[in-house]
Amino acid sequence: MQKDLKRKKVVVICGPTASGKTALSIELAKKIDGEIVSCDSMQIYKDMNIGTAKPTKKEMGGIKHYLLDYVSPTQRYSVADYKADTKEAIKEILDKGKVPIVVGGTGLYVDSLIYEIEYPNIEFDEEYRAELEKEVREDGLNELYLKAKKIDPIAIEKISCNDKKRILRILEIFKATGKTKTEVEQESRKNEPEYDYKVYALLWDRNKLYNRINSRVDIMMKQGLIDEVKNILNKYDTFPTAMQGLGYKEVVQYLKGECTKEEMVEKIKKETRRYAKRQMTWFRKNKQTIWLDAEGDRQNNINIILEGIN
Repeated sequence: MQKDLKRKKVVVICGPTASGKTALSIELAKKIDGEIVSCDSMQIYKDMNIGTAKPTKKEMGGIKHYLLDYVSPTQRYSVADYKADTKEAIKEILDKGKVPIVVGGTGLYVDSLIYEIEYPNIEFDEEYRAELEKEVREDGLNELYLKAKKIDPIAIEKISCNDKKRILRILEIFKATGKTKTEVEQESRKNEPEYDYKVYALLWDRNKLYNRINSRVDIMMKQGLIDEVKNILNKYDTFPTAMQGLGYKEVVQYLKGECTKEEMVEKIKKETRRYAKRQMTWFRKNKQTIWLDAEGDRQNNINIILEGIN
């Protein structure tokens, strides 16, 4: 069975936030009898719908989606977890005779699949994690960011200086293994991918993409992002780790009185634009990516994908 599955084709649609991945993937799925596996490190969480731009049931158009509303916002969920769960979903889709379509903008998740990265079973030191968390609370994140930058400048280049989760991860891996995160990943890329991943990314003019991002944030505010954050904070006894995600941490700061509503909205827009820029840089590094004109005809993009998988 494993041999038959080995080089089955899997479509991957990636690109920056607000680029139109969801609409394209759903239309494609309808044409090729496909099912969609989310590749978004925020949409994986339950209760986080507006701020993650999670597709609604209506938008899904009857297409089955995997790994949406999958884990609690308080749960720690690693790239290794994602890879294992996605492999299960892909196998399930193929076993039904359908086409798997992996869709999202989380570069780490995409790479874990297309490069068949094997994540070593690293035992993390809970005491060290508590020390790091205490340092962040007392002195802020900047010192740890600079420390991580000194240890692993390659890994730190790929993330935001405000990405606490991934900054701490760099430090924890180094403490646990004596190796940088980059070294661990390089050592892990030795296997041939299990599937034949056909990777497509949506390309926008930067200014037009930024305008789309600004509009999306305004829509999120009208849809009730602030109330969504309040409801999540009230629902869970412990502070959800997912609240450190883009769009959520800024609302938390506003609720704490650390900024005005206008400042919060502008900060979300600014940080989202920065994130989109990092996403574009990330996906450009993958030489097998086929770029699609996001501003062009969607049917033409679907035809390009169909040519690649047939």
